Formats: sequence, structure tokens, C-alpha cells
Amino acid sequence: MPLFLVNARDRADCLDLRLANRSDHLGWASGFVDRIAMAGPVFSADGESMAGSTFVISFDSLDEAKDWAADDPYARAGLFESVEIVAFNWSIGDGKPGA
Repeated sequence: MPLFLVNARDRADCLDLRLANRSDHLGWASGFVDRIAMAGPVFSADGESMAGSTFVISFDSLDEAKDWAADDPYARAGLFESVEIVAFNWSIGDGKPGA
């Protein structure tokens, strides 16, 4: 199954919105552990403030990956300023699927 990289960046000054939806986001994501190769928050330059989310996920098509990302509680709450979803090839690194 192909992998896709999802890079979502928060709108400015939306930490309260992120925190208000964090539990729903984590609960939603936990339902896809069989498809998530890796995931986590992205931080701003200060290294402490959450500024977005990144996933490497497996789906049969880009359209399925886009539909999945659109259902994220963060996305539904309007947290993200931008979301980039592109095909991804995991070439090296611990945890590589099939390694």
C-alpha cells in the first residue's frame, strides 16, 4: 500500500484551538494505527510551541489520504492554515515498513 506524507501547519495564534481539540484528534488518530507509519506534532522555532502535525500514512490512493486528512478533528475545527499531502517513499531509517 502506498505511503503519503501529510504536513499540516496551524494558523497563527491558534494554540487554544489545538489544545481544545487535542483529545479528539488523538482519539481519532488512534483508530488508524494500522495505517500510520509515524506521526507527531511539529514545533515552532522556539522548539516548545506546537505549530502543526505530520503523518506518514498508508492508503490505496491520494484521494483516500486526502479524505482521511479532511476528517481529522483538527482540520474540521479549522486549525490548519495549510495541508500538503504528497506520495512518500520511505527509503531508510529505523521502523521502515517491511524492513
